[in-house]
Amino acid sequence: MGTDTQNGQGQTGLSAQQVLRPLASLVIMVGAPFLAAGRLDWWAAWALIAVTLALSAVSRIIPARRNPDLLAERARFAEVEGVKSWDRVLMPLMALVIPLLTWVVAGLNVRFGWLPAVSPAVQALGFLLVLAGGILATWAIVENRFFSAVVRIQQERGHEVISSGPYRLVRHPAYAGGLAAGIGTGLALGSVWALIPGALMAALTVVRTALEDRTLRAELPGYEDYTRRTRHRLLPGIW
Repeated sequence: MGTDTQNGQGQTGLSAQQVLRPLASLVIMVGAPFLAAGRLDWWAAWALIAVTLALSAVSRIIPARRNPDLLAERARFAEVEGVKSWDRVLMPLMALVIPLLTWVVAGLNVRFGWLPAVSPAVQALGFLLVLAGGILATWAIVENRFFSAVVRIQQERGHEVISSGPYRLVRHPAYAGGLAAGIGTGLALGSVWALIPGALMAALTVVRTALEDRTLRAELPGYEDYTRRTRHRLLPGIW
């Protein structure tokens, strides 16, 4: 799913904290893998950073044109009301901690030369998974004007079920995209060992999806009917 946290009052301004928070996260995410690797001449990391930044920019620019206050409201995820207590734990783990751990493990793999080696073909597959996952997640954000970094029912905005676009295929397409990108990251960076945090990300994605689905069934009018039309949460025909 995903729910943007617009408050319905057209606020688009960002505080200094809301601007600095993602910038600080970006600096950490870019710097940490090279510190772990002990070198800067790591082409796969530079290429993946470029792909990730491009996807991140697109996922902000296009939705912002469609819903001008979407980015400002998404930036307020730490201040909005009604966030489920379990999501205050899961969201930072999935958005920052585990992705950072994936990059750090891959960097240590480069530093110490852990085996097995990853072939160029498998690395290319990793990049394709990251790209495909990012495109799917962006499509979900563009389609869903209630998309958010956190799980909450936005009663003040007339929260309703979104069933168009990728939501015709699965109920949580952004999570599906994130799952693909999480697995692809380790492969793209040439590290089998980085798949370990990737597996943890997959497990938490399943847990968060189930919890969010339970919340929506109980609290969002029309969602139960939607689940009968779109039966699967993450993988069409599987789950």
